[in-house]
Amino acid sequence: MLDIFTEPKHRAENAPAIHLHTEVMGDGDETLVFLAGLGGTTRYWSPRIARLADKYTIVLVDLLGFGDSPKPWIRYSVERHVDALHNTLAPLGPITLIGHSLGALLTLAYAARFPPQVNGMVLMSLPYFGSKASAYDYFKKRDAGGEVRALITTNMALTIVTCILTRRVFGKILPYLIRDMPKEIVADLVKHTWRSSTSSLWEVVYRYDALDDIRKIPSRIKVVCIHGGADTTAPPSSLDIISRHQPEWNIEMMQDVDHHPFLRNTQQCIDLIEAVATRSGTT
Repeated sequence: MLDIFTEPKHRAENAPAIHLHTEVMGDGDETLVFLAGLGGTTRYWSPRIARLADKYTIVLVDLLGFGDSPKPWIRYSVERHVDALHNTLAPLGPITLIGHSLGALLTLAYAARFPPQVNGMVLMSLPYFGSKASAYDYFKKRDAGGEVRALITTNMALTIVTCILTRRVFGKILPYLIRDMPKEIVADLVKHTWRSSTSSLWEVVYRYDALDDIRKIPSRIKVVCIHGGADTTAPPSSLDIISRHQPEWNIEMMQDVDHHPFLRNTQQCIDLIEAVATRSGTT
């Protein structure tokens, strides 16, 4: 079957280095880098981190294909995302990476490839499935969000159509349709392309088995995993697998919280981020 994400060979080989959109806040000695999830932008974090900006240098990044970052016609693989991140973050000194969902997976991938640059990680709502088949099986369960959601999230053509409709038809009214999320976050859900969104979902969330990279993270890197007990997007059960391979990692389960612990329990998340940054800075 034809892969819609195939790109011309000459384009893949000769593509120039990509630098991502960033916003910098604060001027502290320690640097915290924030990566949002699928469809997220810097505004997922920026209105809620004033306290951190008083103590640290904050770098907010729009992932490749999202927000105000470039959106090239490419396969949005883990390596492509990590390369773009490294082109952007390489000049920085030791950093603490904070990632949500897709951003958490890319945080893991980045730290596994460039461990000397990373002092700590905060992994929020990490969507670890292990394989595309496992992801499909999970989303097809009725208790994982319903049959309609399962059909859309596991069918590439329907995902593409949903993405296009969201951007071109419902974009302006999304903040009025999605009431349980801050309006600035919902408004930015249209700042991507069908290719960047769908390809990132399949390549990073479904096809990337992060376990090898989890095993590669050196023990000196301090890690906390923050997860909602009511998360139906990223299975909380995956944290048991992580604990078996990295027993020193701190697991913080927030009961009755969905896929967005940073939005629901902002203060607690900031406390945990500071704890990782403080411990990392003293090693």
